[in-house]
Amino acid sequence: MDLNAVVVSGLRKVYGSVKAVDNLDLRVESGQVFGMLGPNGAGKTTTVEILVGLRSRDAGEVSIMGLDPAKQAREVKSRIGVQLQTHGLYPRLTVRELVCLFASFYKNPLPPDEVIERVGLTAKARTIVKALSGGQVQRLAVALAMVNDAELVFLDEPTTGLDPQARRGLWDVIRHMREQGKTVFLTTHYMEEAERLCDTVAIVDHGKIIAQGPPSSLIIEHFQEQAVEFSNFMAADRERLELLPGVTRTRFDGDRATLYTRDIPRTIAGLMELAEGNGVTIGDVTVRRSTLEDVFLKLTGRRIREE
Repeated sequence: MDLNAVVVSGLRKVYGSVKAVDNLDLRVESGQVFGMLGPNGAGKTTTVEILVGLRSRDAGEVSIMGLDPAKQAREVKSRIGVQLQTHGLYPRLTVRELVCLFASFYKNPLPPDEVIERVGLTAKARTIVKALSGGQVQRLAVALAMVNDAELVFLDEPTTGLDPQARRGLWDVIRHMREQGKTVFLTTHYMEEAERLCDTVAIVDHGKIIAQGPPSSLIIEHFQEQAVEFSNFMAADRERLELLPGVTRTRFDGDRATLYTRDIPRTIAGLMELAEGNGVTIGDVTVRRSTLEDVFLKLTGRRIREE
């Protein structure tokens, strides 16, 4: 097996004045879950479509397991599995009929019933596609990406629209693929998903990679602090909050504040003293470690889900 399942260098895709993908470089090691993390419109789906041979690139080099998807599309498609946000599934086929149909396209597919069970659709195996809920269609699309038993699986926002239980069920499916030695290229805008699943993440914004590495390493690189979050702060106290012991930076969102601090006890003590002096009762105080969302906010100045 090649050390790198995906190698991209200088990838560009432009639509008029919009740089959907702007000089992208990345490497995905075989056998890992690689996450491309960013808001809607960041260029994630365009990148995936170029990598799987569904969209042409304007510039750059792409290698999928040593093959160029623009020149060796048939060979690439025989070795990968793909789940896209726009499915285009046959609405009058049942779940099992559709999985069996896709299985027939490949030489050594997985048993359809096994794939259907893995994504939690056994009870819906005889249901036609158009009668499924949005979340069930999403899980079916993942099943179709899996049925090839591919070496490399692309999952584009696979858990969008799923309830928490179904989302965690798909997380288990992705972990199982990694345990089998498969490579998973995942796009998502869910921070928790990326932190829990991915060996490496590339944070993208406006078609550019702004940070790349293991999630824990990116957090440590950009934040040595923990975060104290609370609500019901007085806007007039922003400057005084910034001067509390241990605080290195602050963030304010409506009536909610976040203090990044190197000294939790002293910061909280100072916060309580400030609140008491102003006759204010602060609420919902939580202490947490810094996250990938904090990294994204620090690098871009906005939350990942802001449009």
